[in-house]
Amino acid sequence: MSEIKINLEQIDPQILWGPENEHFKLIRKYFPKLKMVARGTDLTVLGDVKELEEFRLYFDALMAHVEKYNNLIERDIETIYDSKNSVKTVEKGSAKGKELVAPGGGEPIVFGPNGVVIKARTPNQRKMVDSIHKNDIIFAIGPAGTGKTYTAVALAVRALRNKEIKRIILTRPAVEAGENLGFLPGDLKEKVDPYLRPLYDALDDMIPVEKLKYMLENRIIEVAPLAFMRGRTLDNCFVILDEAQNATDMQMKMFLTRMGPTAKFIVTGDVTQIDLPKKQQSGLNTAIKLLDNIEGIDVIYLSGSDVVRHKLVKSILSAYGDI
Repeated sequence: MSEIKINLEQIDPQILWGPENEHFKLIRKYFPKLKMVARGTDLTVLGDVKELEEFRLYFDALMAHVEKYNNLIERDIETIYDSKNSVKTVEKGSAKGKELVAPGGGEPIVFGPNGVVIKARTPNQRKMVDSIHKNDIIFAIGPAGTGKTYTAVALAVRALRNKEIKRIILTRPAVEAGENLGFLPGDLKEKVDPYLRPLYDALDDMIPVEKLKYMLENRIIEVAPLAFMRGRTLDNCFVILDEAQNATDMQMKMFLTRMGPTAKFIVTGDVTQIDLPKKQQSGLNTAIKLLDNIEGIDVIYLSGSDVVRHKLVKSILSAYGDI
């Protein structure tokens, strides 16, 4: 049995190990054959040489994340573990060493309240980040939980903070998914808001509460049903059409032709979850076929490997045949 000792003085152990050592317990679960003993600023790990080498690469990536962002959540631990087979050779002084490459990688898109780091966590999310620099319209297609909407909202918030645009507009078709909109209580806004809730949730993660309230009240950020886009010219803004599989051909054409000279559009959708009447063609499917080869428009496909929700979501999607 071999042994390695790792010094943790350069990082905050409380961030690394998590509340009530929850992170430490998760890391031990990932490496059940190794014995780990943490005392103060030292971690001692015992086990087989090959297992120790794999652990060291993984743990170095964890420490680098904490040192860089001063933050660590369970999803980061899982993402870095999922990348443990992605290793690159790097120069370390006069010698060569190995370094783990986490999926997606790259710099943060934005920092949310309390130092929360929001960045692309998978290769296809990273494609979205890279593509928005080169293209003015992006279609991001994939199943639930792949982070397509979340990444799109993060890109919009970044553009607003960098003063690349003046407004963010987030929209969705108000289509019932088995429920009847007309029987919901309240006025039109109260009826429609539940359909737009996921967009509000993403904004909550990225903008402090009072600032977000101010931006919504002053229409710096606008969240509205797709029908409200008709007749408008959307310029100097970042516009996201979410759940686009529920837009009809006419609605999709109407939306895309609202684009002003200095706008960016991201269209997200899941073609496996169309809630339109059976005889109604999804405008998303039509748009992908017609527009895929136009310069300035990019289509990015996300899959089950991009799922960033609970790890069981991948298994659920697989069982339903979405992977």
